[in-house]
Amino acid sequence: METLIALAAVALLIALGMRLIHRLNAQHDARIAAHHFSDPFPAVFRPPGHSPHTRAGPVPGHRSTGTWP
Repeated sequence: METLIALAAVALLIALGMRLIHRLNAQHDARIAAHHFSDPFPAVFRPPGHSPHTRAGPVPGHRSTGTWP
């Protein structure tokens, strides 16, 4: 009888540990999703309307295509 109680207690502790880890991972994923990363490299341009900064015209010396650097 004690063996069954011990096995049930171990199974319950494992289930509680799994639940705790699952909730902590969900919290961590939510924090990562809320983090706003910086703009991409200067040589990488976003399509029109997707950039947080608007420009009046082309910037001298900047190429819209090419490789880094």
